[in-house]
Amino acid sequence: MRTSRLAALVLALGLAGYLTLWPVPIEPVAWMPTADAGYVGGFSPNQRLSSIEILSVAPDHGPEDVAVDAEGRIYAATEEGHIVRLSPEGTNPAVFADTGGRPLGIDFDARGHLVVADAYRGLLSVAPDGKVSVLATECDGAPIRFADDVDVAADGRIFFSDATTRFGAKEHGGTHAASLLDLVEHGHAGRLLVHDPRTGKTSTVATGFSFANGVAVSADQEFVVLSETGEYRVWRIFIAGDRAGQKEVLLGNLPGFPDNVSTGLDGRFWIALVSPRSPQLDAMAERPFVRKVVQRLPAFLRPNGKFYGHVIAIDATGKVVADLQDPAARQPVNTSVIETSTHLYVGSLISPGIGRLSRAAAGL
Repeated sequence: MRTSRLAALVLALGLAGYLTLWPVPIEPVAWMPTADAGYVGGFSPNQRLSSIEILSVAPDHGPEDVAVDAEGRIYAATEEGHIVRLSPEGTNPAVFADTGGRPLGIDFDARGHLVVADAYRGLLSVAPDGKVSVLATECDGAPIRFADDVDVAADGRIFFSDATTRFGAKEHGGTHAASLLDLVEHGHAGRLLVHDPRTGKTSTVATGFSFANGVAVSADQEFVVLSETGEYRVWRIFIAGDRAGQKEVLLGNLPGFPDNVSTGLDGRFWIALVSPRSPQLDAMAERPFVRKVVQRLPAFLRPNGKFYGHVIAIDATGKVVADLQDPAARQPVNTSVIETSTHLYVGSLISPGIGRLSRAAAGL
């Protein structure tokens, strides 16, 4: 009996030592989240995304972002490191390019080159023949560790996010694992960058974001909309005019984690919400030590996101003008939404295909 008690004590002490002392890569920062209002008001639950269809990108998966070229062909950035191209009808998926990394945000420039924010390799450009070239791998002396979303301005400048300078996606087990580390740490290590193809120079536009994510340039080219995933909010960062260099919160206290942002029609900005907010994560916000302990637990015991289909559109004032939800998450882990004259295309971190919804079904 004494031996059993001693063994149990040693085991308990060992477990306690592991949970409190074992090294982890994060240094959590205390913060105060906004009170989660949940799915109320303009975000009241609905089924407007439930008729979404899935356009297969098999054998690839995880089409994180989507773009459509002048001929109506559909492009997707996949987990396998490919840019997959589909016909305008959404059929015949084929590898258009291999970035050799993990492409995330994609957008066409005026020359018809596809600009890619690659989480492993930095900012890339893909020529119409599929040839890949590197545009930028560092900015202001710091490596671009997690290139995330991208949008090309009318003058050719490329605005893109470096989600976190703390946790490189390639070095920390992939985009999902690295993003979780940054969100749990909450160190505001994300930044908005701009690359000028005319000079080849990449410079910093704004810093201090908790996982800088989606990027979209306004139609009037006056500001950039940036989603800050870790703070459940969307920023407006001015890049021209009297307010150039200033920033302000455009929409805050979202019911979920915002991901990519894109410029739609009629002045809309579309935002994909990856999953609803985590009550467990919010509860630990002011307890850095607890977050370290939780980080030492097996992954399945840590707070995890819930599957819930959700995309929204806002106007230039931050007013929500469209809210489409699918509680059944037929297209899970929504990461992007692109609007064309006929459809919405919805990306995903894990889905086997691109989500597509007609504008009529979306109520547009």
